[in-house]
Amino acid sequence: MNQLNVSVIAGIGATLAIGLLSFLEVSMSEVALVMAPFGATTVLVFGVPDSPLAQPKNVIFGHLLTAIIGVAFTQYVGVTPLTLALATGLGVSVMLLTKTTHPPAGANPMLIMLAGQGWSFIFTPVLIGAVLIVLVGKSMHRVQKQWASAAR
Repeated sequence: MNQLNVSVIAGIGATLAIGLLSFLEVSMSEVALVMAPFGATTVLVFGVPDSPLAQPKNVIFGHLLTAIIGVAFTQYVGVTPLTLALATGLGVSVMLLTKTTHPPAGANPMLIMLAGQGWSFIFTPVLIGAVLIVLVGKSMHRVQKQWASAAR
């Protein structure tokens, strides 16, 4: 498959994933499903799907672990320039130690702390959003492989 086709399919996948999350968020007015780091997640999941950083384990657990850190700091430590830095550094270390590194998730502690989010944020948008992006990614990759096979 040529680079143009791969790029277009990646863009379509990102559009579908963020569109699905946005549509569901609007439909279920009380539930947040979209957050800015997911835009960067779609670059990895759809643009470089074979990268270790784009694997389901990394996407889901990278987002989940850093979100837990962000909420824990918000709830129990407080939000200051120093704690923003500490939470972000801790998130990087935890992802590396657990082999769940996903660079977009590095923004989660800052996002969560600056917005004052609570524990429910871990489930929506973080966990549900990450899982939906992974599922759309897997579906798009199957389609992409079928198209590549049919083109041969």
